[in-house]
Amino acid sequence: MKQVTIGRDGVSVDEVPAPGVAPGAVLVRVAASCISVGTEMSGVRASNLPLWKRAMQRPDQVRRVVEMVRTEGLARTRAAVDGRLAAHHPTGYSLAGTVIEVGDGVDDLAPGDRVACAGSQAAHHAEVVCVPRNLVAPVPDDVPIADAATVTLGAIALQGVRRAAPTLGETVAVVGLGLIGQLTVQLLKANGCRTIGIDPDPRRVTLAQAAGLDAAVSTDDEDHVARLTHGIGADAVIVTAASPSPDLLNGAFRMTRRKGRVVLVGDVPIAIDRAEIYAKELDFRISTSYGPGRYDRAYEEAGLDYPVGYVRWTENRNMQAYLDLMADGHVRVDGLIEARFGIDDAAQAYAALDADDRPLAALLDYPDQASITRQVSNPAARPGRPGAVRLSVIGPGSFFTGTLLPNLQALSDRFAWRGIAARRGHAAADVVRMTGAAFATTDPEEVLSDPDTDAVLIATRHDSHARLVLAALEAGKHVFVEKPLSLTRDELAAIEAFYRDAESAPLLLTGYNRRFSPSANALAAAVSKRSNPMIVDYRVNAGQLPPEHWVHGPEGGGRNLGEACHFYDLMTFLTGAEVAAVEAQALRPATGHYLASDNFVVTLRFADGSLGSLTYTALGHAAHPKERIEVYCDGAVFEVEDFMSFRATGRDAKGPTSRAPAKGHREELIAFADGIRDGTWPIPLWQQLQAARVALDVEDKIR
Repeated sequence: MKQVTIGRDGVSVDEVPAPGVAPGAVLVRVAASCISVGTEMSGVRASNLPLWKRAMQRPDQVRRVVEMVRTEGLARTRAAVDGRLAAHHPTGYSLAGTVIEVGDGVDDLAPGDRVACAGSQAAHHAEVVCVPRNLVAPVPDDVPIADAATVTLGAIALQGVRRAAPTLGETVAVVGLGLIGQLTVQLLKANGCRTIGIDPDPRRVTLAQAAGLDAAVSTDDEDHVARLTHGIGADAVIVTAASPSPDLLNGAFRMTRRKGRVVLVGDVPIAIDRAEIYAKELDFRISTSYGPGRYDRAYEEAGLDYPVGYVRWTENRNMQAYLDLMADGHVRVDGLIEARFGIDDAAQAYAALDADDRPLAALLDYPDQASITRQVSNPAARPGRPGAVRLSVIGPGSFFTGTLLPNLQALSDRFAWRGIAARRGHAAADVVRMTGAAFATTDPEEVLSDPDTDAVLIATRHDSHARLVLAALEAGKHVFVEKPLSLTRDELAAIEAFYRDAESAPLLLTGYNRRFSPSANALAAAVSKRSNPMIVDYRVNAGQLPPEHWVHGPEGGGRNLGEACHFYDLMTFLTGAEVAAVEAQALRPATGHYLASDNFVVTLRFADGSLGSLTYTALGHAAHPKERIEVYCDGAVFEVEDFMSFRATGRDAKGPTSRAPAKGHREELIAFADGIRDGTWPIPLWQQLQAARVALDVEDKIR
């Protein structure tokens, strides 16, 4: 299928595999999508800026890059940034079309239903989209499908009006008469308000007056609002403009009556002059996009609705209300959509929206019978070197593209690219573009059934690891799976049973990269000839993650199962022994900022008598080193800090030092390729199973 993306070279229309339907979501064949002149055009303009100018616009991202350099090193940070800049990013967040298929748990929509969809994470400019149910609204019969494609812009305008809380007969000024401003005027009129519009473009003012705008004021004559309101000022002002000037918002304060309301919908700097709001005791309110539920993953993606008795207007109910207002004739957009382009002409559409005489709103139209295929071949595929492991990837997320991909590209003597499978077609196509892989797909089965794939790398979110591992093994593929290996005992038992029953089985490697690091190997060598059990003290200053982060949810399984398995494996590697006993206790935080499940202490007793302790905490400061290992053995102490330094006390042992953490990612990939070639296992199966089993035991105790 075709999809619009934005990359270094601006707007392009890419051929990408179509998505499949997901549980709780709806698969939609798109009829029309609306281009956002504000949000999307700013992204297009930014794509053409030099890196330093982009950095000036996003200081928050610069801080993240600086922090990544400190914790991960310059090389990995540069690879991650280069990958991000090279990627083609999807765009679009408002469309309408027809349901093709519904996922499990969706019982109020059916194939053939006309729907409108929202969400920058799903409602893209593409021939087919998969959208979570809470971002989908049925389109009334008498609303044209092209008009319904403006649903997101309408919901944004409606939420701005709700935040202003207008009452019958009040005067409300609207600053900025772009598409959202035009819709805001119509919604206010439907609410029985008198409206004043402010915009420097006479054509936009004329359009608003045709839709019922009562009065217009020039941008440099704010006192005219007082004259139009008998000296009182506007009861409320809704700012829907986009401007770099901080004076625009302060101007809105000046035209508002005492104890009035100012609502910010548009993109303007918030540099408030206290004097403008203090004397009048104004209420300044932010309107968050489409309404309650926006940016809440539990609502938007997990499908958890807010009870109507407590949250009357969610983003979905705002979408539906907007469509109903269109059906009733209170809102009309036929005069506002001033340009329409076919999907193939998307670049021309964006160019038109960047011109001085740009249309107020533009739609992209799509063919009635789009070609739907979940696999797209790469005509420019690059053949790998003879003897290289032919590798396919399932789930090329940020960790894969930022860490594993640069290492794999540097190992072209060992790996050749075959297929890339991702839930989102553009993500798979992006990695194909960067690697020269043979095909992109949104169906993992296409990878598993590919006869030319020797090995599969699984880097999806944690809850799908075990299922995909088992499917790949049963398909006869060697498997590299990022940790964790599994999240449940049943999953782990199924993998163990596969190897117990198989006469000849493929290689399995869980991504416990730390044991492959130069520091860990120096540490293992230093204790290899010990005469007594040892004590391993492992401290992880993990850093706090918000409670709503996916790692804490069903997809991640929590930080013990998802990350601490790393450390149980490293202690297994150092001792080479089975775990005989597991003890664990979690800290019970006094506030909801921290979770018990990411603040815990674990003690392991190994069969050889060694003891291992793990202190895992989110309570510390980010400036403190993340990981520190101390091993006490035979009158000596060995220390590794952040996999950058090795130090021995009481022994003449030597180890590596580096300016950045060297955690063994490259070395584990080399070991995987060499293991396939030689028939050897980089990590014995029992040790991989043990690390996962210890994590499950710890989980039982800290939960």
